[in-house]
Amino acid sequence: MRIAIVKLSALGDIVHAMVALQFIKAQFPESRIDWIVEERFAGVLAHNPDLNQILTVNLKALKTDKSRFFAELRKIRAFAERHYDWVIDAQGLIKSAVVARLIGQKVAGFDADSIREKAASWVYHQKVHCAYDANTIDRNAAVLSRPLGFDISREQILHKTPFLFYRAPSPCLDDYLRQDRKNIVLVTGSTWDSRNYPAESYVKIAEALKQNCLAVWASDEEKARAEWMAAQSGYVKALPKLDLNSLKALIARADLLIGNDTGPTHMAWALNRPSITIFGPTPVSRVYQTDINQVVKSASVVNPFKLNKNDFSIREIDARLIIERAARLIG
Repeated sequence: MRIAIVKLSALGDIVHAMVALQFIKAQFPESRIDWIVEERFAGVLAHNPDLNQILTVNLKALKTDKSRFFAELRKIRAFAERHYDWVIDAQGLIKSAVVARLIGQKVAGFDADSIREKAASWVYHQKVHCAYDANTIDRNAAVLSRPLGFDISREQILHKTPFLFYRAPSPCLDDYLRQDRKNIVLVTGSTWDSRNYPAESYVKIAEALKQNCLAVWASDEEKARAEWMAAQSGYVKALPKLDLNSLKALIARADLLIGNDTGPTHMAWALNRPSITIFGPTPVSRVYQTDINQVVKSASVVNPFKLNKNDFSIREIDARLIIERAARLIG
C-alpha cells in the first residue's frame, strides 16, 4: 500500500502528526509512506525510518512571488505519478486539501464539523470525525489511522518510541553541554508575543536551578532575548543558531526542556525527554501530559475555537511553579 500524508506546517503540528507513523508501519509493515511538507520544515522529518520519501513544496513563497505558482503546480502534479492508494490530508486547510486532491484519487481528511476551514472537507472521499477541540495529538492519530481501517489508542501513544531522528549534529554542541550539571534547554520564542513567557522569568528559573541552561533561538529577536538572558545569569548560555538536525540532537541529550507552546518544545515529547510546556492563550489540549512531560497554564480561560492573541496572562505565571516542577524532574 502506498500512502501520502499531507501535513505542510507548522513545526509543532508536524511533530504531533508524526507519532502516527510507527503505528501505521506496525499495522502495515510493507506500506510505503511519503510525506508532503513545506521545505523549511523538511528537516524535522529527515532520517525517519518509517518514511520512504519526503516531498517538499514551497507554497509560502507564493505569497511574495506569484510567478512561482505554475512551477509549484507542476511539482505537485508530478507527485501523482507515484499512484498512491491513499492520500491523507492531516492539515485540514483548503490549500492542503487541494494539494491532496491533486496528488491522489482517494483522499481522506476531517469532516466539516472537525475542521478549521470547512470547505476543505468537500474534496475528501473519506471523512473522519474528531472534535475540533479534542487533544491535538489524538486528532492527528485519528485522521491518519481511521482511513486505513484501524485506530491508534491513547495507551499506544503513551508508550510510543521516540520518533525524531538525526545524524551527526554540529560539533559545537559539545562545547555547550556539561557533564557536571544538568543540561536544560530553554525555548523562549514563538509565533505570538502573547505566547512567550517573560525573559526575566526564565532568568529567575535559571538562577534558582543553578544548572546549565541553554537558550535556543530562530530569529534575530529571539537571539537578542537569549543573549540578554545570558548577560543576566551565569547559568544561561545563548547557543548559536541551530538547524533542525542539531536541534533534534540537542533536545535528545537534554535533561529537561522548558519552553513556550511552540514546535521545539513539543520535540521533547517526541524524543521522550522531560519537558515543561508553559501555556497562556493556547489550550493545554495541544499536548499529552505524562510523568515527564508536564504543563503550567496561566489562569485565563481559553476558547479553542477562537484563540485570543491579546491574552498575555502567561506573564502572570509565578516562576516558582516552574522551578518546583523542574527541580522534581531533574531530581
